[in-house]
Amino acid sequence: MKTVADAPVGAFRRALNDWALSEGLTWVFVFKALLTSFVALWLAYRLELPQPSTVMATVFIVMQRQSGEVLAKSFYRIIGTLLGLTVMVTLIALFNQERVLFLLCLALWVGLCTAGSARYRDFRGYACVLAGYTAVMIGLPATFDPEGAFMQALWRVLEITVGILCTGLVMGLVLPQTSGATLHTTLAARFREFAGFACAGLAGELEPQRMEQLSARFAAQAVALENLRNASAFEDPNIRLRSGRLARLNNEFMVLSTRFHALYQLLQRLQGETGARVLEALQPCLAQVGSELAPLTERLYSDQDAANLALGLETSKQALMQRIRDGRQQLVEQQADEAQLTDFNTAAELLFRFASDLHGYAQTQASLADQHHDRENWKGSFTTRANGMAAAVAGIRCALLILACSAFWLASAWPSGSTFVLMAGLVSALVSTSANPARLSLQLLVGAAGSSLIGFVLQFWVFPWLDGFALLYCSLAPLIALGAFLIARPQTAGYGVGLLVWFCIVSLPGNQTHYLPYRFFNEYLAVLASMGLVVMSIALLPPDRPWLWRRLERDLRMRVVFAVSGKLKGLVDGFESGTRDLLNQAYGLATRHPDVQHQLLLWMFVVLEIGHAVIELRQEQASLPEDPCYAEDTAWQQGVRAMGRALVRLFIQPDESNRQRALAAVEQAIQAVRDTPEPRPPQFDTSPLRRVLSYLHFIRSSLLDPRSPLAEGSANAAGRLANAS
Repeated sequence: MKTVADAPVGAFRRALNDWALSEGLTWVFVFKALLTSFVALWLAYRLELPQPSTVMATVFIVMQRQSGEVLAKSFYRIIGTLLGLTVMVTLIALFNQERVLFLLCLALWVGLCTAGSARYRDFRGYACVLAGYTAVMIGLPATFDPEGAFMQALWRVLEITVGILCTGLVMGLVLPQTSGATLHTTLAARFREFAGFACAGLAGELEPQRMEQLSARFAAQAVALENLRNASAFEDPNIRLRSGRLARLNNEFMVLSTRFHALYQLLQRLQGETGARVLEALQPCLAQVGSELAPLTERLYSDQDAANLALGLETSKQALMQRIRDGRQQLVEQQADEAQLTDFNTAAELLFRFASDLHGYAQTQASLADQHHDRENWKGSFTTRANGMAAAVAGIRCALLILACSAFWLASAWPSGSTFVLMAGLVSALVSTSANPARLSLQLLVGAAGSSLIGFVLQFWVFPWLDGFALLYCSLAPLIALGAFLIARPQTAGYGVGLLVWFCIVSLPGNQTHYLPYRFFNEYLAVLASMGLVVMSIALLPPDRPWLWRRLERDLRMRVVFAVSGKLKGLVDGFESGTRDLLNQAYGLATRHPDVQHQLLLWMFVVLEIGHAVIELRQEQASLPEDPCYAEDTAWQQGVRAMGRALVRLFIQPDESNRQRALAAVEQAIQAVRDTPEPRPPQFDTSPLRRVLSYLHFIRSSLLDPRSPLAEGSANAAGRLANAS
């Protein structure tokens, strides 16, 4: 029996548990950062490595909160390091007597690597970053001693490897925060949120603004979960056994959200007097699907919940089909016209397919409870999309910056000129993978400025009085704890990286320490000047300009062209993932411009609606039975192909004349389908042409939607984006 005195104890335990799951994780990360840096620095001194600063800088660049991300970054860092080593040794062998040609080739290589990192934006992009700035770290010191370049390169690789191994071992073995646990929690929380807003949408209680916010968040989560799945496979064999199912689950969720959005948009278009009768007949069907989702809106979604949902949907789909037949019969008895019956059929088709997609998602989620399952055999993949021009601009900006810094170095013979060029390449490569390069570069600059002040105090007033490694590390521990605390928070991570990495590079004592004030000031002047130039270069060639939004919007529109003309194999997952990846990029770049974000979301919605309907129409055509009425040369088949060509023209050049041509082509195809007799009396759930008619009708309703960016008066996308900015 509980007493009154137990209440404060229970409250204290709950508060302690909440703290452990929030702020406590931050302090665990700080502790592991201190332990990792201690081990790495001790090994660097014990092994008498030439540059312990490289070991420590590697630790803070690789360090992440989840152990899976640390292992993944470490793996790709080693690949990038070896690639950079190979290229740089080759360049040194070719141009060791010509510093100008060497620096020119170095700038081209780093620019190419920076463009690659902007193109991929995942762990492959991280390997490109490492291949770029590792080449700079190896190549520039080698210009002073070409004969010893190979040994210097091997020392740098050894130092980087020591830092990677120390970070991976500590993060993976000491109080590990696994990426796999984060992955499962994120999946459960995402579906709980989806179930909540799906129930609200089916009940007619979801606001369009809320729909936009959640759609943008789900697009970002789809990209983040793919990266998290790849990272988790490095640390957890159970995740590797389920990697195919997790990729399939992410793809099925994207399809599920696209289907729901299409249904929601159609239900919104039916609001009003003309659609009231259709909505009334459809209401029992909507309520049934909503009742299946309602219990999952108040708790995290588990594998057992998924199994229960799959079982419930398996038994209720037949009841749903019967309700659809009853609703259609109700409209027939009320003498509804052809347009109302078509609206009902289209909405019912979307709802039934939504229930089927939900059933498939639940089956995949439930299969994660088994180590081996047939649903693991999924051949799809997440396809990332990036704008080539944006990646090229990032690479050109980095190459020009290195060339400018190199020219100043050669002209001035500055003793710290190599550091000046090195830091420019390093910072340009680091910020190239960020969604907001301007903010990150500014944070790195502020962090480096702070490290210069702290480094000056430590190097000339503290380090000379110390004797032994223990005292040295005690003097470094407060700085490392502060930097790790900043890195642990996404909004301040740039300050922490700038503080720790540049302190290690410039101020950390080597095995042979030299206290030279003029060298210290020159080195930090080179660091801060190069970082300031990076900030200025990003301001002159910023990534968040209307020209880039216009190109990303065009890339979004071209996804419909891909849906019309791409190969059917892998088309669904390529279309879904590529469209969301483009939206995620554009949405992040337009953070300071909500009008632009809204416009880009509208384009994503219309692209997903029409593109997905076109893909399913093509799949329906590919699976038609053999019969003369389904032949390739029939009028309705020709009409569908003509509609596809009209949609391609419309999304390449979205103006009113092309929209009218597309509408005329869709209406002609609809009429041809209606005029085609089927071999058997058409039934709602067995008639291929009825399903084709539903897809065509939905495409027509999307083209007629007055809120669509394709509508008359809002078709000039470039002008709208420029005005919004």
